[in-house]
Amino acid sequence: MNMDTKDWIIVFATLLGPILAVQAQKRLEGIREQKGRKTRVFTQLMATRAARLSPDHVQALNMIDLVFYGGFMFGIHHRTRKEQAILDAWKEYHDNLGEGADLNEAQQQAHYAKREELFLNLLYAMAQDVGYTFDRVQLKRGAYTPVAHEEIEADQRMLRKALIQTMSGESPLSMRVVQMPANPELAEEYRRNIERIANALEANTDEPTHRLQPPAA
Repeated sequence: MNMDTKDWIIVFATLLGPILAVQAQKRLEGIREQKGRKTRVFTQLMATRAARLSPDHVQALNMIDLVFYGGFMFGIHHRTRKEQAILDAWKEYHDNLGEGADLNEAQQQAHYAKREELFLNLLYAMAQDVGYTFDRVQLKRGAYTPVAHEEIEADQRMLRKALIQTMSGESPLSMRVVQMPANPELAEEYRRNIERIANALEANTDEPTHRLQPPAA
């Protein structure tokens, strides 16, 4: 049976068509799943950006390296420029989070201002990748947190710092006694016993002294 090039193309297309369609479907599903993971991390950070000590916020930060790592095609790792920008922003923010404990008050204020800027850069880079059009003003001022929550977090930080200083000996507890509790009846009984002892010593006699009365309970 004689077959020309066109016939062979039709045969291969017939055989490979379903296989390529399945692979294309899997590829699309992988892309959607990856975008879904990115969106979940971004929305979690947005929802907790006013409560950055919450476990959900910390968990979302720790997922950035994995979710925005990139993908593989034919066994070769590839990463988009937006993903790389996110990882770079996260690295800078992560470095800032691990510093600042040994700074004075003025230096800490500047350090925390820089931390806020780096966090906004991270959110902005993530928004660009997942398809949200937020500007930095929205990301900074759009968060809402009740005043009571801010006071609670401030109190927790203050208590934690005070506890650490106490346990380390840097700021020991004061044990100054202002006034001792008094029992007038007991004090009077002690006074009488002391007088009896003093009278016996002054008498300097062999006569037995008065028996001391035990203090009243």
